Amino acid sequence: MTTTRRKFLTTGAVGAAAAGLAAPARAQSTIKWRLQTYAGPALAEEVVKPAIDAFNAIANGQMEIELYTSDQLVPTSELFRAMQNGTIDAVQSDDDSMASPTEVTVFGGYFPFALRYSLDVPALFNTWGLDEIWKEEYAKVGIKHISAGSWDPCNFNMKEPINSLADLNGKRVFTFPTAGRFLAQFGVVPVTLPWEDVEVALQTGELDGLAWSGITEDYTSGWSKVAPYFLVNNISGAWIGHFFANMDRWNEIPPHLQQLMTTCFEQSHYRRQWWYWAGEAKLRVEGPDMKLTSLPDEDYAKLEEAAHKFWDEIAAESPLKAKVVEIIRKYNDTMVKAGAPYRYS
Repeated sequence: MTTTRRKFLTTGAVGAAAAGLAAPARAQSTIKWRLQTYAGPALAEEVVKPAIDAFNAIANGQMEIELYTSDQLVPTSELFRAMQNGTIDAVQSDDDSMASPTEVTVFGGYFPFALRYSLDVPALFNTWGLDEIWKEEYAKVGIKHISAGSWDPCNFNMKEPINSLADLNGKRVFTFPTAGRFLAQFGVVPVTLPWEDVEVALQTGELDGLAWSGITEDYTSGWSKVAPYFLVNNISGAWIGHFFANMDRWNEIPPHLQQLMTTCFEQSHYRRQWWYWAGEAKLRVEGPDMKLTSLPDEDYAKLEEAAHKFWDEIAAESPLKAKVVEIIRKYNDTMVKAGAPYRYS
């Protein structure tokens, strides 16, 4: 077979170009990150691992994120510092649990009665301005706030039934810092423990219950069998959680990997919305372990009234906190005025 000069130049150019594209991929070392989540192993399988697996697959060897679960590398309360000093590269958590030294930390996790539904979180962040505030506050301390999303509501699951506010008095409850601060006025004794110790603490009597999650996590984490009474009245309709990264490490990776990470984490937020939404309803109806209890309307109204006073206390602490509280207040007023399906009462 005769090879003409034109064929040689054409095939040679294509081959050289292909080799040139492939060579850097072989020569360049994979970027390695370590991300730790607040969630324990069973829960992490649902709330973060699918996003990390997707990112690693699509990154195709250019970058790999190693996932670590609650307290695996550092205690959850030290997550912020570990990320800030570069011990770990990224975190999935609420602000409150990882003790962020920012003005917005108090609003992370469960800020009482600020949210009714899971969609309230992306609406507040992406339309009502909270995302910009969070990004600015975290940039001040060397952290990239990637995005915020919603998790499950905050209900009580207890070893004994709760049928009134008085039943909470003296109960030792595993909960988030801000939620504990709010609930203390009703006699709740907030307790902080490593996530993996919670089930044993319920079995031994160190804990009387939890105000940590909705019913989906109760079953996923195994708590439904040791704290089988579920109070349907929540103190928040959703949990605000985030993905964060060390700012220097974030700036080191190329824009297309930044975009890929952002997209995978946004997909993670969406996945959790339907996973929790389906789980909360299905397990209330079909879950075999837990019995449902409820508060009288007048008691639940007292909780909500106390929450609005709590907002005022937080707003008085600084101008920025006042700004966030005002956004939350205006948002909720708008939802009430809009009526069903945004608010039913």
